Amino acid sequence: MQQREHPVSEEVGDRPVGAGGSAEVRYRRVEPRPCADDREVEDAATWRRWLAAEGPLPPLRVQGLDLTTDRDLLLARDDLADLVVLGGRLDAEVEAHLRRAGALVFPAAPHAPIDPYRAHLYTPRELYAGLEERGYDGTPDARAYRWFEDATVRHDAYVTALRAIHDDAMTDALVAALDGRRVVGVMGGHALRRGTPDFAAAALLGHRLAEAGGVVLTGGGPGAMEAANLGAWAADEELLAHALDTLARVPDFAPDIAAWVRPALSLRDGSGAGGAPRRLRSVGIPTWYYGHEPPNAFGQLVAKLFSNALREDLLLAQSRHGLVVLPGAAGTVQEVFQMATRLYYGVDAEAGPAPLVLVGREHWTTHLPVWPLLQALAEGRPMVSALHLVDTVQEAADLLA
Repeated sequence: MQQREHPVSEEVGDRPVGAGGSAEVRYRRVEPRPCADDREVEDAATWRRWLAAEGPLPPLRVQGLDLTTDRDLLLARDDLADLVVLGGRLDAEVEAHLRRAGALVFPAAPHAPIDPYRAHLYTPRELYAGLEERGYDGTPDARAYRWFEDATVRHDAYVTALRAIHDDAMTDALVAALDGRRVVGVMGGHALRRGTPDFAAAALLGHRLAEAGGVVLTGGGPGAMEAANLGAWAADEELLAHALDTLARVPDFAPDIAAWVRPALSLRDGSGAGGAPRRLRSVGIPTWYYGHEPPNAFGQLVAKLFSNALREDLLLAQSRHGLVVLPGAAGTVQEVFQMATRLYYGVDAEAGPAPLVLVGREHWTTHLPVWPLLQALAEGRPMVSALHLVDTVQEAADLLA
């Protein structure tokens, strides 16, 4: 939208400025009115534009902002009855003005270990903040898990509402981050250990999917999820090999999560041979529902949620360009059939069925005979074209690249 120039007459006392008593017309620059659809306000610049815009404010949802910064603009308005303020910073005067004008103000939650009104995704460093000083138990990630498990507040209505608001904000931020990108999901068991051939194969899969232009989306935890995020993060196969060797020295997150995550964060920060990717290649969606499984450090962005049901749905819905399933157990099987349900009923019919690629013929036909049931479900339906069973990650990468 172009900026508009509005003529105004500038006066001194009762007389207009200008020769012969006529007004001298000057111009002031007026900020463009924000888009009417942009009503979830999550940054200070957009909020300032709304406050400075002409005309009444539409129903806005202002999330996690410092409302004392542009206090004069805010205090000058009384058309705030349809405003909802979700957390952020207020002072007594601003809050009183908002309430008098009819705005709905959700208070900040200083007792919560995370900001429930947060409007953007996490980074691994944020979730592991304070690791070196206080150990894993002192990090925001660990504190949020204890908050989730705390029996004294677990079913408290206010806390439940805060968690729901947090997860809704994470969902919005995730969808925005992935919009217009080629997203391929990778799922597999959390028990896959660093230093094994299967871990290296999963990492190679993530790397090749990212190199082909995809964003690798995983459940954000350890095991196969970490491997796929790691592979996507690595800029080349030489760096990937170095990272695999480094991580193999601490093969599992139990019993010491801090020892497990330190070499990953070091690689991620570039203190070893690494460096940050230039574009988004990797996202994780872990959950505090399985809080004993720590988030891996290689998702460039992390949408950590309290609701595992929402997390599962987001993983599948956002894997718009395909889903690769590595060998896993009960949780992985659940995800396979959740995706099969979407394919069976044509949930994403407009875009066509996304490929569902199972890796490990022996695993999926003999150990856990999921493949025969998928074939039986698909018979005579469009979903049959989406199903693939392969033996290697290279075959899976070739199918989706």
